[in-house]
Amino acid sequence: MSPVGHRRSHDGDAPVGELVTRASQQISELVREEMQLARAEMTRKGKRYGWGGGLFGGAGLVGFLAGQAVVAAAIASLALVLPVWASALVVGAVLAAVAAVLAAAGKGQVARAGGPVPGRTVDSVKADVTEIKERAHR
Repeated sequence: MSPVGHRRSHDGDAPVGELVTRASQQISELVREEMQLARAEMTRKGKRYGWGGGLFGGAGLVGFLAGQAVVAAAIASLALVLPVWASALVVGAVLAAVAAVLAAAGKGQVARAGGPVPGRTVDSVKADVTEIKERAHR
């Protein structure tokens, strides 16, 4: 029987110590690659959440301005003749339409970003663990 570090694997390709060293290096490389994938995925998701949040913020601001214009239109309609309140009402309606478009765009961005977990990376890590387990049982 040969020393522990120089035993051959069951197929005779390489010493066990060398196989363990290679496996350790491959696992380290795999973990680094998975971390890079997770970082890239989270960066993409962060940008989408940022855009979605910004659009929601814009929708809130424009919606607030629309409310002010509608209030101004109501006041103007009581105090003045038709042209003043009519113009204020038109401005309020346009601002409300802009707010609706911004809100829909913001909702779309947040929906496209998905959940906060890097899903593809999690799936990839699970597949790696399954592969490692299968190879360990051979």
